[in-house]
Amino acid sequence: MSTIQTNAIVDAAGGNTATVNGQNITSSNTMGRNIIINGDFKVAQRGTSFTSSGYSLDRWYHQLSGGTSTTSQQTFALGSEVAGCSKYLKQATSTGANYCGLVYKVEDVKSIHQGKVTFSFYAKGTNPAGGSFTVRLARINTGTTFFDTPLNSTLTLTSTWQRFVYTFDVASFSGMGTIDNTSQLYISIHQPAGDAGTAAWELNLTGVQLENAEKVSTFDQRTYAEELSLCQRYYNAFDGGGAGTKFGSGWAASTTVGMIQLGLPVPMRTTPTATIVNAQIWDSASQYNITAVSLTGGPYPGEQTLQLTTSGLTAYRPFSIRQSATGIAITLDSEL
Repeated sequence: MSTIQTNAIVDAAGGNTATVNGQNITSSNTMGRNIIINGDFKVAQRGTSFTSSGYSLDRWYHQLSGGTSTTSQQTFALGSEVAGCSKYLKQATSTGANYCGLVYKVEDVKSIHQGKVTFSFYAKGTNPAGGSFTVRLARINTGTTFFDTPLNSTLTLTSTWQRFVYTFDVASFSGMGTIDNTSQLYISIHQPAGDAGTAAWELNLTGVQLENAEKVSTFDQRTYAEELSLCQRYYNAFDGGGAGTKFGSGWAASTTVGMIQLGLPVPMRTTPTATIVNAQIWDSASQYNITAVSLTGGPYPGEQTLQLTTSGLTAYRPFSIRQSATGIAITLDSEL
């Protein structure tokens, strides 16, 4: 395996031409090459600050592993943007722990091909107790077991934004066996396994890119609308706009079951998990709390029918869904 790490400021001001590893790179003919979704952290359907383990800014998993950390969306001051990115992710860790860091899962293990692949990003911050981070990409054909780890390298940060570039070899798929819809590329940037130090550290990250190429290219910019649509394959947040706002309509299948049909912006990766909070059923002048929600599918790929458990409804009567408090009312989650 050949891994190249370049600790040099590259295209940090968002220019169109730069040099990495002695190669001249330009922004021409590079659109659509980035496999990473939300690599510039502009989409934040779940919120903008997170202290618990779990998905945070869209597609990015906040992994604590016993540490204490806050991951948040940050905005560059005008004129200080890096690689044309207006947002970045900040993981401020007050208590370090091995494996504490970030995880990103790329759908479909075959997203990268046999041959040369390049992973790059812009970062700055402070390092864990041991002095560096682990940067890793593993291939998983099914479940959670690594088939192999084509990239397993290190990262040492400074207080200045730099572009880090890792070019590595990917072996053939021979011997990988069955590949199912849980297959993925498991990417992580974390405090190393052998570093159990609890010292504080900080990771600031933007312009994350994975491409089937031997040479790095300029960061592939997508519009907010394009990035949001890609994210919605994995997660959708529905917000009616505030307490009392009518959010949607449905019908009573019985006195205890209500049904609503949601149109999805894009078909989701798999049947999602649904959650309803901050919402009530309104039937004429009465209001009913929702105690459970399940999915019954939908006749078309772009919709889902939600079955709501409640009490006191009049069978076959239409009703509306209204928010009971400010905040996200319905979420659909099909993350890997």
